[in-house]
Amino acid sequence: MNGESVVFWITAIFAVIGALGLVVSRKAVHSALWVAFAMVNLAILYFTLEAPFLATSQIVVYTGAVMMLFLFVLMIVGVDSSDSLLETIKGQRALAILLGLSFGALIIVGITATAAPAVVGLVNENIGYGGNAQGLAHLIFDRYLLAFEATSALLITAVLGAMVLAHRERWAPRKTQSELSRERTRSGQVTPLPNPGVMARSNSVDTPALLPDGTFAQASLPTQFQSHADDSVKEVTS
Repeated sequence: MNGESVVFWITAIFAVIGALGLVVSRKAVHSALWVAFAMVNLAILYFTLEAPFLATSQIVVYTGAVMMLFLFVLMIVGVDSSDSLLETIKGQRALAILLGLSFGALIIVGITATAAPAVVGLVNENIGYGGNAQGLAHLIFDRYLLAFEATSALLITAVLGAMVLAHRERWAPRKTQSELSRERTRSGQVTPLPNPGVMARSNSVDTPALLPDGTFAQASLPTQFQSHADDSVKEVTS
C-alpha cells in the first residue's frame, strides 16, 4: 500500500464515521459537528486526488460557511432533542429506512460490478489546462456552460421562492417609540422586558427569563414560543 491508499482508507473511515454520527446523534448541534467532520475528511481526499480548488472550496464553502451557518442558527434558536424525534409526516421513518437500504444496496452492486482502476489523480488533466482551477473553469464556462447557467437560475429561483414564502405582509403601520412607551406604561410594565434566557441556565429563545424573585417571565418569550413555555420551565427546573 502506498501513501495515497493509506490516506484514503483513514479518511474514508473517518468520513463514514461522521456520516453515521449525523444519523445516530440525538442533538442537532452534534449532528452538524459530525457533518463538518465528514466534510473535512472529504476535503483531504480531494487534496490527495490533486484537486486543490475543489478541496479548498469544500472546506471554505461547506465546512466553513454552510455548516457554521447551521450551527449559528441552531445555537440561537435552540432545538430540543425531543423535537427531532417527532414525525411530521406519517410513515417517513419506514420510507427513509427503505430508501436508505435501497441506496446502500445500489452502491454495493455498483462497486462490486466494476473493477476499480488504480488511482492516477488529476495530474495529467491539470497540466493540460495549466492547473486545477483553470481546468474547472474550462469545464464550467465552456463545455457545461448551459448546465451551469441552468443550475444557477434554479438556485436563484429557489432563493426567491424562500423569500416569498417567508415574507410577512404588514397590515398596520409600524408603531413608533412613543406609542410603544405609552403601551408599556398602560400595561404596568414600564421597563423593557428581559430577553429570553436571562439569569436562566439556558439562553435559548424558547427559555423564559428569570425575574429577580426567581419566577419565570413568560412575557419575555416571543409569541411563537409562548405555547411551549411550560415545557421550557419544566426543563429549567429539572
